[in-house]
Amino acid sequence: MIVFDLKCRAHEHVFEAWFGSSADYEDQSARGLLICPICGDPDITKAVMAPAVGAKGNQRSVEAPPAAAPTAPVALAGDEARMREIMQSLAQAQAKVLEESTWVGRGFAEQARAMHYGEKDRASIHGEVAPEEAHALLSEGVEVAPLLFPVVPPEAKN
Repeated sequence: MIVFDLKCRAHEHVFEAWFGSSADYEDQSARGLLICPICGDPDITKAVMAPAVGAKGNQRSVEAPPAAAPTAPVALAGDEARMREIMQSLAQAQAKVLEESTWVGRGFAEQARAMHYGEKDRASIHGEVAPEEAHALLSEGVEVAPLLFPVVPPEAKN
């Protein structure tokens, strides 16, 4: 597996994507299957990224497990255009919702609970929360849902 930082040309949103190999990235890029998860822009390029430098050979404590074999693509050749349209529509819908929402970062769980229990006025918010905390919110009856596409925190944007 290989990870690349990618970015859309329209808004320069930077996001991370995993591929089975560099050839898989090239193939998906050539077929137009890459879409910005933030704005839905299909014009994607590789972003500048720091090189992955491993630990010194004498400082490794555990051997890394072998990488899983890449799985076959789900969409068939005839479905690629339709899948691209669906993903682009979903990304655009999420971007529109986020325009009317406030980023609260790691304070998401606290603020969501405060709104749920009437300690704070209800508002549309989004932020970061650990999976365990998300499950705890749901078990308390707090209405939360994961975002379909990753969001770059405002302080991390270039």
